[in-house]
Amino acid sequence: MNTAAIRDRLYYYIRVADDKKIKAIYMMLEDDIAEETEWWNNPAFVSELEKEYEAWDSGKDKGYSLADIKVEIVSRKKISAISSVFHTSRDPKKKYTEGK
Repeated sequence: MNTAAIRDRLYYYIRVADDKKIKAIYMMLEDDIAEETEWWNNPAFVSELEKEYEAWDSGKDKGYSLADIKVEIVSRKKISAISSVFHTSRDPKKKYTEGK
């Protein structure tokens, strides 16, 4: 079984497992979970963030404002919506009528 299938099975199991089993699973993984969520205790990750900040602060990396990001999101949503209209599966022999 590949990793993706294992993830899917675990995800499903966790969704339906009783509280006692969820707590047992969490206790087994608690240290790993804490390490992943406490990024400020990871020197390599903090160092990478500092490098990225310095590049942005010095002007070497342009960075993006919140307004720039919002514009990009709206643009991508429009493209996605248009794309989904043209990539819907329908019977090519049937005549297309808008709104029906």
